[in-house]
Amino acid sequence: MLKLTRSAAAALLTLVAVAAPSLTLAGEVEVLHYWTSGGEAKSVAELKKIMQAKGHTWKDFAVAGGGGDNAATVLKSRVVSGNPPAAAQIKGPAIQEWAAEGVLANLDTVAKAEQWDSLLPKVVADVMKYQGSYVAAPVNVHRVNWVWANPAVLKKAGIAAMPKTWDEFFAAADKIKAAGLIPLAHGGQSWQDLTVFEDVVLGVGGPKFYQEALVKLDAKALTSDTMKKSLETLRKLKTYTDPGAAGRDWNLATAMVMQGKAGFQFMGDWAKGEFLAAGKVPGKDVLCAAAPGSANAFTFNIDSIAMFKLKSADAQKAQADLGAAIMGAEFQEVFNLNKGSIPARLGMKMDKFDDCAKTSSKDFVDTAKTASLVPSLAHGMAVKPAVEGALKDAVSQFWNDDKMTVATAMKNIAAAAATK
Repeated sequence: MLKLTRSAAAALLTLVAVAAPSLTLAGEVEVLHYWTSGGEAKSVAELKKIMQAKGHTWKDFAVAGGGGDNAATVLKSRVVSGNPPAAAQIKGPAIQEWAAEGVLANLDTVAKAEQWDSLLPKVVADVMKYQGSYVAAPVNVHRVNWVWANPAVLKKAGIAAMPKTWDEFFAAADKIKAAGLIPLAHGGQSWQDLTVFEDVVLGVGGPKFYQEALVKLDAKALTSDTMKKSLETLRKLKTYTDPGAAGRDWNLATAMVMQGKAGFQFMGDWAKGEFLAAGKVPGKDVLCAAAPGSANAFTFNIDSIAMFKLKSADAQKAQADLGAAIMGAEFQEVFNLNKGSIPARLGMKMDKFDDCAKTSSKDFVDTAKTASLVPSLAHGMAVKPAVEGALKDAVSQFWNDDKMTVATAMKNIAAAAATK
């Protein structure tokens, strides 16, 4: 048996005492997510680096495809089998559904220490909470109610400025059609149809009506004259798309605008990733504006990470550090520069961001003060997934069936909103 001198034993005890805190605080953090594109992967690598610097082991679990549906299926399987990851990419009302199952960890300690309540608009903080306690951390904010345009196409058609109203948009669309180009680039997929629909409802009815109809699902609002006008506007928009729109991916529609084949596209600010990859400068080579009628409103789509209950104290500490890292200024800047979105954290410097992002950030702050910051229906932020799916189907049926009356569409949408 090895014998130690008294001085050597004392030195060893000192070493153990010094090392113990770091040993007990380091843990493995497994993160299930679907950030798999180039820019997203770079951002995840940055988060991994931050966690490793804190002494934790990062275990990456990326699940590609399905717009997050594949990841959700894998997550459900893991949780049901009693082996949840430390954290997972979940958003909107799905956060509340998981929390109601009693499987999400309480993040109030780190949230209070890092002052999340003062760093987030209340409407965003509420999405991250369940029964008043934080169970998730927001990574970014995407603005959905954008319309993008090719300035060369607008100039050729004699359009002096981005349209601010639906009447101005239709007048501009007529000029683009007369110039022999496609007025509106669109991809005929149900989520894209629903994205345009929510832009129209917001622009026609305003944020208060949007809340009543598409968030609270009020039957009176869904069958109102304002909804009728919204659907009439949507029907007219369809006439400015091209015959090849059916089944087209959103990024191919974005490419039509960049290539000067089409004038406008309604799409969230993730479209900027396509512009940047093509060497275009958002706000200059490609113009951006709030969708007609919605300059004073903001529909948000937020990526977030929820934490699952784990027994290990080391794992819990790693989860707290992950939450702090996600909300940290360093990661919020890097992630959003790569993703095309803006930081969820308020008070961030925006000098490194493009003009469209700077506008988005200002509008994000301003609309949060006026109850005009509203959750996107089309992107999983407003209602439960089952209801969203039913509404998506109802709106797409109307979009694709030119013979369907507005009255029938309203009836179908109201019925979809009542889905349990």
